[in-house]
Amino acid sequence: MSEHVQLCLALCRIGLYTCFRTLCCKGPPPPRPEYDVVCIGLTGAGKTSLLSRLCSEASDGIVPTTGFSIKAVPFPNAILNVKELGGADNIKKYWSRYYQGSQGVVFVLDSASSDEDLEAARNELHSALQHPQLCTLPFLILANHQDKPAARTPNQVKKYFELEPLARGKRWILEGSSTDNMEAVKESFSQFISLLEDKDTEPARI
Repeated sequence: MSEHVQLCLALCRIGLYTCFRTLCCKGPPPPRPEYDVVCIGLTGAGKTSLLSRLCSEASDGIVPTTGFSIKAVPFPNAILNVKELGGADNIKKYWSRYYQGSQGVVFVLDSASSDEDLEAARNELHSALQHPQLCTLPFLILANHQDKPAARTPNQVKKYFELEPLARGKRWILEGSSTDNMEAVKESFSQFISLLEDKDTEPARI
């Protein structure tokens, strides 16, 4: 057999071996990082519905969380272990007991609520942004129910909540949301995960 033929056969064997290793011997993908996140907001803000949709769970018959629940919410580049706290008056006073160990905060508000409820949500967000266990963490603020006619825009919420002066120097994102547009919700969480991954960035944007 000529040296030329032997060389061709050797190259073919190397190519086949490389393909075999690529297709059959590929190791498992690296594990996705996990982050512990607390999710707060008043009753009716839509926390449970958004989280259920993100987990691809049935949205029929959803009832407000009465205590707290924990969901592992999967994303392509991370898993968020979300501790959702009920928003009723008799539960809010215990929120701070569940803050320890959190690496980020998701605050959901009903952008179409009454002025009274919006003021209550504003007060709760201000308290969270200034709480010793949360004040250095990244925040994702969702102005939910954007599909309703009475919904305030994210810009209106930002102005009413006085976020620019209050949250200056903090890492936060304000976005509109609704269960009718889950792709936009996923994109908001993708931005939030970027904040969790990069602790040195300090964006403040909508």
